[in-house]
Amino acid sequence: MTFLSIFVVAIALSLDAFGVALSIGINSNIKFKNKVCFCMSFSFFQTLFMLIGSCGSLIFNKYVNYTSSILGGIIVAVVGITMIMEGIEDKKKYIFLKPKMCILLGISVSIDALVIGFTFFETINSLMLLIEISLFIGMVTCILTSIAFIISIFFRKIEFICKYADYIGGIILIILGLKLIFSR
Repeated sequence: MTFLSIFVVAIALSLDAFGVALSIGINSNIKFKNKVCFCMSFSFFQTLFMLIGSCGSLIFNKYVNYTSSILGGIIVAVVGITMIMEGIEDKKKYIFLKPKMCILLGISVSIDALVIGFTFFETINSLMLLIEISLFIGMVTCILTSIAFIISIFFRKIEFICKYADYIGGIILIILGLKLIFSR
């Protein structure tokens, strides 16, 4: 297992979190502490699920592979629909300010890590190496999520995006959810 292959896997796993963070960040109601919470949640669950998947690869490989993408996709798509509905209702409370959303989205964008852990890292026998790889993947996720939040600041300066942030973010999440559901 080369560093390059692990890095490519880390980038691929982090792209869902990147897309979700970008769509969350374009809304001006999201504060710095919320962004930090999402970064930590996405990173924590990527690390945890990668480690669990790597350690449990022999048990669940056949059953979780297909189901996990569907479940994660449904969760992300439902959050996107909720985001659009809140944009229509023009509520003052924003869905992503709720702490449970941070955890729910952290889990939903990290379910892929379970599958990758089950399949890609099943040949690694060293627990310490699995922990190091899992931490590295979590670190890459944190960095890419932070970059997405930084990029979203610039997108917010575009009046059209700012005005329709809930709709744009919701559509992005629905598309991402559908991609997860139908990618298998």
